[in-house]
Amino acid sequence: MHRLGQSVLQYVRKHNLLGAGDRVGVAVSGGADSAALLRLLLELREDLGIVLSVVHLNHQLRGAESETDEQFVRGLAARYDLEFLSDSRDVKTHAAESKQSLETAARELRYDFFAGLLTEHQLDKIATAHTLDDQAETVLLKLARGAGTRGLAGIYPAFRITQAAHQPVIVRPLLGVRRPDLEAYLKNLGQHWREDSSNRDLRHTRNRIRHEILPRLEEQVNPRVRETLAEAADLAREEEAYWAEQIESLLSKAWLPTNSGGILDMSLVQSDRLAVRRRMVRLAAESLRLPLEFKHVEEILALHHDGERTSLPQGWEAARRKGKLAFRRNIEPPFEYEYALKVPGRLWVEEAGVVIEAKLAEANDDTGDSELLLATEYASRGLVIRNWSAGDRFWPAHMKAPKKIKELLQDRHITGNEKKLWPLVVCGDEIVWMRGFGVRRDCQVTGGTGVLIRDLPLDNEVSKRST
Repeated sequence: MHRLGQSVLQYVRKHNLLGAGDRVGVAVSGGADSAALLRLLLELREDLGIVLSVVHLNHQLRGAESETDEQFVRGLAARYDLEFLSDSRDVKTHAAESKQSLETAARELRYDFFAGLLTEHQLDKIATAHTLDDQAETVLLKLARGAGTRGLAGIYPAFRITQAAHQPVIVRPLLGVRRPDLEAYLKNLGQHWREDSSNRDLRHTRNRIRHEILPRLEEQVNPRVRETLAEAADLAREEEAYWAEQIESLLSKAWLPTNSGGILDMSLVQSDRLAVRRRMVRLAAESLRLPLEFKHVEEILALHHDGERTSLPQGWEAARRKGKLAFRRNIEPPFEYEYALKVPGRLWVEEAGVVIEAKLAEANDDTGDSELLLATEYASRGLVIRNWSAGDRFWPAHMKAPKKIKELLQDRHITGNEKKLWPLVVCGDEIVWMRGFGVRRDCQVTGGTGVLIRDLPLDNEVSKRST
């Protein structure tokens, strides 16, 4: 076995990238890195017990050159009697439509192609030819653009790209290998490869890092700067793995998802460390698919007084409310809301600032509200929480006849947005419960089992998830 093959085998086993019986698609573009990956895995497939296929996506970026690349890769697959799985995507059009760079658009389409092969169960894993040089370029690029330890972790040896996958399905067996070593390996085998002319285009930031910045750092700062950057990525990944486990555990206690965002209660986290608070905020935002930069996290943590707020990307905002951090979409009141209420169930209604709970109870339970239970027939037909509308009427238990909700709220001096967003529970067109007034008079049961509906203050419920 070639020395390089032994090194790759050791890396694969160290990171548990490939296992016996895996159907592995080798992503081959035609360049030196991917051609070397294919030849190395051919050399190692008996030791690893894997079945190989060749995967290729034609990005349609370089006209005839792209077509020639595809034919070259197809020939490699045929030469070694391997299945050839290919597709063609218009990257330029996709980049224009999605307003992304060519590099980002190409990556998106490439991984979409990979995901299709994996979800259709044609393959178990796909191996890509990312090298130690790619790792160094990525870390330097992320550092220059601004990144914490997660960004500095760079390219991971393995990761998932489909929700259905129970384990990492994209693997990078060459992350510990330098690009020059791969080219030397191919030359020793007499294996040709294709040169991508776009890799020399200095209009692309990564190419400037590859051909200008890193060589200058090697010459004037550290001859092993690429290895040093790759080692920093290894350290950052281990740090991230540890922190991710710790923060997820803390977040489960302090994060309450809502219908339009969430509430984060830092007082439930027994730590004053800034690192913990930053990560809590970032992870909470990520659960909302909300990407935050460092400045956004700092602005959120700078909210110390109730009513203070800061704008965030994608139309979100964070606000200080009752000593907690509330994340929500920037929606100007008044507005309508409507949410299904399960029985049993508890739902945080952010617009009204309350948690509404519904559960089965006996009329003689010591619940405090047990004399105002809703007949179970309404729950079986489905309950919905919404705010009231003009013309709505409600019949409180202590009144002889229904009255306009507008007047009921005015009598209690409830005004402004609080009044407009006051919550009700309805069944079809019937209002069966109103916050502060209980169950409608003619919908109550006084004996046996009924549905207890009540509002719970946020302060008592922030550590509980909506169900």
